[in-house]
Amino acid sequence: MQKYQIGEEPERIDPAIIEGFTGIEIATIGHFRHRGFVNKSLRPIASVEGTIAGTAITVAIPGTDSTMLHHSLSVVRPGDVVVIDRLGDDRHACVGGGVAFAAKTAGAIAVVLDGPCTDAEEIIEVGLPVFCRGISPITSRLNDLGGALNKPVSCGNVPVLPGDLVLLDNCGVLVVPPDEIDALLERATTVQSRMGRNRPRIVAGEKLGDLSGASRMVASDQ
Repeated sequence: MQKYQIGEEPERIDPAIIEGFTGIEIATIGHFRHRGFVNKSLRPIASVEGTIAGTAITVAIPGTDSTMLHHSLSVVRPGDVVVIDRLGDDRHACVGGGVAFAAKTAGAIAVVLDGPCTDAEEIIEVGLPVFCRGISPITSRLNDLGGALNKPVSCGNVPVLPGDLVLLDNCGVLVVPPDEIDALLERATTVQSRMGRNRPRIVAGEKLGDLSGASRMVASDQ
């Protein structure tokens, strides 16, 4: 069996869809959806601006070996999000300043890494958003152990397929299958348009419990 498994290049998500999601906060979607959110321990190493949206390129690499990750940066396209499954390893950092620079130069708009990174200051200087499980000084190597590119992976306890939509902001990361994208954007746009609508009424003296109906629920139990 081959050590390196490589799938087909995924279809890119429509730029109009991408543009539509950049105006949606991920927490807005969290008001009505609970699937596809990666574990909250994957955090950006620096604050990101707005909502980032892109097409998933998936990579799986074992333990100490980052051979397939380096190769994957040869096929990354502008607008892709590199999603990295570390196959359970949380000791070795496979993304540092050099890899981040290569990824951004290739066109990647973000990296989602189910493990630690290193060289945080260099990554921040490069300007590539990286979501990960913290920082480690112990790095991976080119050990030629094997790996996978554009195959199904798991990242932050969420299944990710190549071609999925990946949304990222300061609240976290959401992965959406292509066949759910249109309906999600329609509903999220509607909900986003209603966000903050109660603020003028609260400023005017009305209470949140009255506006939301929570106080009525409490009163009915007394």
